[in-house]
Amino acid sequence: MKTAYHAALELIEGKESFVVASVVDTEGSTPRKSGAWMIARKNGEFYGTVGGGRLEHEVEKLMPGVFETKKAHTYAFKLNQNAKDGLDMACGGDATVLIEYVDALNPGDFLEAYKTVNKAVIFGCGHVGTALEPVLRHIGFTVTMVDDRPEYANTERFPQAAKVVVLESFENPLEGVEIDEDTYVVIMTRGHAGDYNVIRNVLGRDFKYLGMIGSRSKVAQTMKRLAEEGFTQEQIDRAHSPIGLKIGAETPEEIAISVAAEIIAVKAGKMA
Repeated sequence: MKTAYHAALELIEGKESFVVASVVDTEGSTPRKSGAWMIARKNGEFYGTVGGGRLEHEVEKLMPGVFETKKAHTYAFKLNQNAKDGLDMACGGDATVLIEYVDALNPGDFLEAYKTVNKAVIFGCGHVGTALEPVLRHIGFTVTMVDDRPEYANTERFPQAAKVVVLESFENPLEGVEIDEDTYVVIMTRGHAGDYNVIRNVLGRDFKYLGMIGSRSKVAQTMKRLAEEGFTQEQIDRAHSPIGLKIGAETPEEIAISVAAEIIAVKAGKMA
């Protein structure tokens, strides 16, 4: 499933103009908060969402007309079931939606203003890493896959990953890998040594999220070793390990869901 940002990027690169609708203000209970957005192509295709239901239906009806006027307009929607001209939605709040035309030949600062895509780097292309990549991609992440085994880390196995990096070894795990304060890092290599080399190289850098797979005993040993190497407790506490929310996950696919859920919680500010 293509995100609104990826669709917009492809349309701009293909010189196809489009219309964007974004939630710019909300009051009370609404299906999506400020920042939610969607785009419409002239052929009637839509990407993204401003909340679904009647609200999205009304927005979708308004968007095609902007291809003709090319003028931006703000619309106020009352979602209360009992309000006059309300949309009869149970959530009952108010939402203000901006609808505007984007000229692909002159998009201005659109891509920067609407850049809501987050970056994830998964160290380890085994069963869990393979299950996690499409989950993160479907919730709006660009994903880089990293491993030292070319038979695992390749574009045939990850055709839709943003980047696939093949390391000579995990001794130098960040070679060719970009990590910054907006990056979500997931460590799940095939062995303790690889995991340790990655976490010790990432801990001293800026990142948004850092999680490492492992049993409680392995995690305790790893954290003890990091402390002995000179990392502060504050640095060590930034790592989420064992990784994932406690939902009883056992299979690679279930673990991937639990990891993605934890990442969503961090992104939403529900977890540190």
